[in-house]
Amino acid sequence: MGQLQLASQDFLSGGTMSATHIPAIHWQRKCQLDSTTGCSLLISLMRGLAALQVAAAHLRAEMFPGLRDVASPPVYYQLLAFGTGFAHQAVVVFFLISGWLVGGSLLNKLERANTSTGTTADGASPWRAYAIDRLTRLWTVLIPALCLMLLVGVLTNVVDPARADFSAANEYSAAAFAGNLVGLQTVDVDNFGGNYALWSLANETWYYIQFPLLLIMFTSRNRMRQGGAAAVLLLLGASLPLSITLYFALWLLGAAFSRIRIDCRTDTRATLAAIVVASSIYFRVRGHNDDLNTVSFLQDLVYSLPLLVLLSTLHAPVAAMSSPMRIVARIAHTLSEFSFTLYVTHIPVIKLLRYAGQTTFGRDRLAPDAPLEYAVYAGMLLTLVVAAWLSYRLFESHTFRVRRAVKHVLQPHPRRAPMASSSMK
Repeated sequence: MGQLQLASQDFLSGGTMSATHIPAIHWQRKCQLDSTTGCSLLISLMRGLAALQVAAAHLRAEMFPGLRDVASPPVYYQLLAFGTGFAHQAVVVFFLISGWLVGGSLLNKLERANTSTGTTADGASPWRAYAIDRLTRLWTVLIPALCLMLLVGVLTNVVDPARADFSAANEYSAAAFAGNLVGLQTVDVDNFGGNYALWSLANETWYYIQFPLLLIMFTSRNRMRQGGAAAVLLLLGASLPLSITLYFALWLLGAAFSRIRIDCRTDTRATLAAIVVASSIYFRVRGHNDDLNTVSFLQDLVYSLPLLVLLSTLHAPVAAMSSPMRIVARIAHTLSEFSFTLYVTHIPVIKLLRYAGQTTFGRDRLAPDAPLEYAVYAGMLLTLVVAAWLSYRLFESHTFRVRRAVKHVLQPHPRRAPMASSSMK
């Protein structure tokens, strides 16, 4: 199979690698976020596979007993359990990529902003544009997912529409719904409808808020703004769970490495890739693979650094690809497009599938010692992917239209110059 060939052009200086082949590190004023670079291709592949990994892991945990609960697990179940046991690392990848893309995008917006007016070329505030981008990105996907969770609760007889309970203790309440929209799940309210995959969106939401505050604190020329941003950051640090604040460091690493370009040889990239794979497998077997907390932070940092360094070596544009690599690129792009929808919708679909199994066949679990059950598992996983793709087509694919409409309403429009009167013609 042909290899992905990367152009070696140095974007900043126009130079190339030195004859000694020592990796050269460059700081970029603007990170490359388009789809023409090697890191964009790898990010798309990782986003899609990470979402698929989380869905497969949760489906296996919901449908099969735990590996330790099986006295003599067959080899094929051990392989399935191992292969679907990287959900922890997948969430870490989500945080790193989010920092890289979201943080890098904001840094680019600020770089393009007019330093004298504090606005972009179209007259819009980069901070307002950033806020609109983040809210539309989250809510265009999250609101339909929460509605789907509520619908599944009604269909499975968990929720009685005739008896509304609006208390925060009820995971289907309006308070839980609103709280999940603003990142309060695992902080003040439960994951809506028991959709436990939503916990990481609380992290993401607060990182979207903390990052611009951090930038204001260090870059603003207004002392009042700097002090206010620092005070809010301290308040958030004291109020949020420690794990959220701690993993903000990994998110920030993703943002920082989006501005770093490393020129190196192919064998260096291969070594970095091998380190990433080896450390991922090692921590899968020996590490802490449950919640992301103070216990798991150090191992996740060790896993994250070589991955970010690898991404930083792939900033050059893709020069040519073989036919197999073009197929891989297409699959990566397609999976990444609806990866967010897959992440937030797979739990309600799993609950619906379990309910259908219980009502139709009298059981909602699969047997690990029956080979045919693995075909059922594969079919259910395909159902999760298809359902997510349909939801993507209905909602997430329209994110940019929603964003444009919101910006049209909220952002100021440039004034047109008054037309000259006829007497001046």
